Amino acid sequence: MLVSFDQCQLLILSVPDTLGIVNSRREVFASTTDAPEDAQDPRPAAASGAEAVDGRAARWQSHREERRRELIKAARKAVHRHGSDASMEDIAGAAGTSKSVFYRYFGDKAGLQQAMGEVVLGQMQRRMQEAAQLAQTPREGLFAMVSAYLQMAESSPNVYAFITRLTPGEASAQDAIAASGALGNFFEQITEMIATPMREYLGEENESVIVYWPTAAIGLVRNAGEMWLGSPADSAKPDQTTMAGQITDWLCLGIAPALKTTT
Repeated sequence: MLVSFDQCQLLILSVPDTLGIVNSRREVFASTTDAPEDAQDPRPAAASGAEAVDGRAARWQSHREERRRELIKAARKAVHRHGSDASMEDIAGAAGTSKSVFYRYFGDKAGLQQAMGEVVLGQMQRRMQEAAQLAQTPREGLFAMVSAYLQMAESSPNVYAFITRLTPGEASAQDAIAASGALGNFFEQITEMIATPMREYLGEENESVIVYWPTAAIGLVRNAGEMWLGSPADSAKPDQTTMAGQITDWLCLGIAPALKTTT
């Protein structure tokens, strides 16, 4: 092991590798100061083409995963506070680190949106599943899922908007659902959650309804929910429970009860 000194005469340990000397440097993020941010992966070259088992490699990977979770958590708080238009510079500043760290872990802003979406949508899906499991009827299950969805979105509209739309300038699609694997997977899973109890209650003879209706239902819930979420708070805006009930009625009964009959 070699030693050297920085400008402040502080000892810097250097570890020889096959390419030269790699000096360890540390970057502080909140209270995390236990590993270098921009050092190379310290795993040694594998002998005879086989990957060597190295405890250091496992610790390195564990650190990177923990660091990634910390960055996502910090970004989520920053977006909640600064808004869905928060820039990478805003997010990095609120996290107490640099943009380069976020780019290193997520590639770009779209990558951060994707990573945060996986976490937030996973939590939302679990909440909806738990709510639906307590329901006694399909209608109660729908209401429970719609209510859980609206509650989670309403808890942080900025975060919801951040993970469900494309970064400005992205030309790959008009809607984030077409570009985000996390969001697409989320709605696929929710569609299956709706279809499963329907198949049990309606039977195989109604398979065409079971195939098409859940997808249409997801579109109704998402669009009505997002419109409600973006509406200004006033006396005309229904509260969350009322809105969940209204959407459930539209899903189960349509708008027929609201139509006036004429003779």
